[in-house]
Amino acid sequence: MVPPGHALPPADLVILPGTKATLADLALFRTQGWELDLAAHVRRGGRVIGLCGGYQMLGRTITDPLGVEGPVETASGLGLLDIETVLASDKVTRPVVGRHRETGTSVVGYEIHAGRTTGPDTGRPWLMLGDRPDGAQSVDGRIIGSYVHGVFADDRFRAAFLAGLGVTSTLRYDDSIDATLDRWADHLEEQLDLEVVLSIAHRR
Repeated sequence: MVPPGHALPPADLVILPGTKATLADLALFRTQGWELDLAAHVRRGGRVIGLCGGYQMLGRTITDPLGVEGPVETASGLGLLDIETVLASDKVTRPVVGRHRETGTSVVGYEIHAGRTTGPDTGRPWLMLGDRPDGAQSVDGRIIGSYVHGVFADDRFRAAFLAGLGVTSTLRYDDSIDATLDRWADHLEEQLDLEVVLSIAHRR
């Protein structure tokens, strides 16, 4: 994660994550100078994945004709995918299953977004969700967008995707989450008088 005030570091892959406020976060992205950093990353041959709001940012324009996120406006996107997004008041919220078109690996995730994305690069979808295509890719395949959250939590898919970048992944995501929660629980137990906390909770 790159915090405000820091440049994008050298990397093989940059991921633009989802957001609840695409237009506002796109403006913040620009004020941080990250648009220039990202353009340089792409010129050096780097790859980019945009998920949900990050996917929308990668296109040519984002239009909010109903003021879903605030004032009615149209903003120029980052221009890395030949797509346009129109925000809408109805929000898509659903779990999804499908497959990664390039490797055939199964994917599991969820969608939660408002808006419709169209354009020539959607003719090269990244995923197939049943018989429904999802996402878009640049002609050279280095810029990818998708509306599906959570795909990289799946060990098998993540390993297959990273193998395409020449990286071997042995991470077991669920195990790492369990270990993190265990460490957090141990830390709380050391720092808090749990008997007092539980007695307060029981009184309520």
